[in-house]
Amino acid sequence: MNLVPHPSTPPTSQPFKVWATVDYVASFGAVATANIWFGVGAPLERFVIPQSDEPGRADDLWKTTCFEAFLRADGEQEYREWNFSPSADWAAYDFSAYRDGMAEAEVQAPYIRLEDNLTWWALGATIVAEASKTWQLGLAVVLEEADGTKSYWAAKHPAEKPDFHDADCFALQLAAAKPA
Repeated sequence: MNLVPHPSTPPTSQPFKVWATVDYVASFGAVATANIWFGVGAPLERFVIPQSDEPGRADDLWKTTCFEAFLRADGEQEYREWNFSPSADWAAYDFSAYRDGMAEAEVQAPYIRLEDNLTWWALGATIVAEASKTWQLGLAVVLEEADGTKSYWAAKHPAEKPDFHDADCFALQLAAAKPA
C-alpha cells in the first residue's frame, strides 16, 4: 500500500514514494507475527538517520526519521503504538483510549532491519500479536530530510494536523491469523 504525506507537511520539492507491506501469520499457538516493511523511494543519504551504539528501547523516536505501527483489537478502545528507528532503537506504548493512559508496553523486542538499495531503502520490523484477534492497523512514517524538512506519512490523514493516533488512521485490518 502507498502512504501519502500529510498535506500540511509535504517533503521537499524532489518527490518520492513511501509504501508499506504487511505479512501476518500465526507462528506458535496463540501468537502471530506481523512482518512489516516500509519502503522509501529516495536515496538513504537524503534523510537524517539516527545512530545508536547499543540499539534498544528508547523514547522520543518520532522526533526524527521513524516508522510506526498502531494496533487495536477490533471493537476495543485500547491500542498499542510501536516505533521503529533505522538505528534499531524501538519503543512500544499501550494506550487505554485515544492518547490516554499511556504506559510502556511489556513486549518482546521487535526484530528491526534496514536495507539500502542506493535509489531506495526499506526498514523491516517484526512484532508479535495475539493470533485469535482481528486487528485494526495504522502504519505511519516520519521522515526528516537532511535539510530539516519533516514529512508525516500514513495511508489516511483525517485531521487538519498529522495525528497517527486518530482512529480513522487505523485503515487496515488484520484478520485472525491462520497457522502457516
